Amino acid sequence: MKTIRDIQEEIVEEFEMFDDWMQRYEYMIELGKSLPMIDSKYKTDENIIKGCQSKVWLHADLENDKVIFTADSDAIITKGIIAILIRAFSEHTPKQILDANTDFIDKIGLKEHLSPTRANGLVSMIKQLKLYALAYQTQVN
Repeated sequence: MKTIRDIQEEIVEEFEMFDDWMQRYEYMIELGKSLPMIDSKYKTDENIIKGCQSKVWLHADLENDKVIFTADSDAIITKGIIAILIRAFSEHTPKQILDANTDFIDKIGLKEHLSPTRANGLVSMIKQLKLYALAYQTQVN
């Protein structure tokens, strides 16, 4: 099975294929379309990530000691961002998620190409993914 680091490196390589940011944004929008969709019953205020300009719902389940994330957003770019994060972190153990670093975000240049509010939202999304992992860590042997 691929490690979080392997997946992050794949994402970096994919982004390096594009010459400019318009193409990267289009790619992110495409990734957003393949996002594992959150069940509508989880589209509640409790699952909205605080600190995001647009609405982002994030839900996590623990299956076979692995955290499975689903999400949705009402903004297409934001949907692409959360899709990238879910791809990197979903289906790993809480410990792997907590131990993983997120420098791949800087490698693809995402933060510097987002508005300050979106960049803050990105930080909030990562924080929320890690909080779910932390919550589930107590349930894993």
